[in-house]
Amino acid sequence: MKVKSIFILAILTIFLTSCHKEIKSEKGGIDLISNVYFNASKGLGNMQTFHISKLNYQNDSIIELIPDLEFPEMTKATYYIKDSVFYDLENDSASAVLSEIQKKQKPNLVYTKKTGAIFTKDPILNYRNRRKLSDTILFKKNYKRFEINSPWNYTRYYIYPTDTILPYSLYKEVEEDYHGRIERIDSYDKQKDIFVSLQLIPRKKWDSEAEELFRFNRFIEDRNKK
Repeated sequence: MKVKSIFILAILTIFLTSCHKEIKSEKGGIDLISNVYFNASKGLGNMQTFHISKLNYQNDSIIELIPDLEFPEMTKATYYIKDSVFYDLENDSASAVLSEIQKKQKPNLVYTKKTGAIFTKDPILNYRNRRKLSDTILFKKNYKRFEINSPWNYTRYYIYPTDTILPYSLYKEVEEDYHGRIERIDSYDKQKDIFVSLQLIPRKKWDSEAEELFRFNRFIEDRNKK
């Protein structure tokens, strides 16, 4: 069984949200973490955790650091995301001048990106057939919930009510209907007996690599203004 194919299926529903609420977060980070449980019906002991993506943003500019799956402390790839396009910073990410990257490199639509945080415009499958669940508290935060059940999959969504929007989120339609953002999706594949928990974890601070890149480009911008 290929682990890569398992967690990709779990995150294909992620997409770039549009700005439709009053408060926009100007700076911070977002971690995408997936816990995959194999042979889930027999217990939750056979589990692997994947740090899928580390998104660092300032307004509508995003530096995405993609950890290596086998060695999460190492960065496998670095992307610069702006609006609906992205650029591969390759090996010069620490000293990359983002304005020059945009001039030299052909932009690619974020919907074509296959690694890290996946962007898609596809709606939630069977969203109209969802069933409301009672609210719950996880990690001292209140969440609204709904579930979608099919012969093949069971999925439960956790929505954190908030007016603050991030430059990256899960499912725009849910944001509009529930006035919040999805921060957790639990999904059980009934045929493969695999349980996947995907978490979107916002944070206030940048990763050190992204902070160095943002500060370096701020220095370049200020120097060019003189």
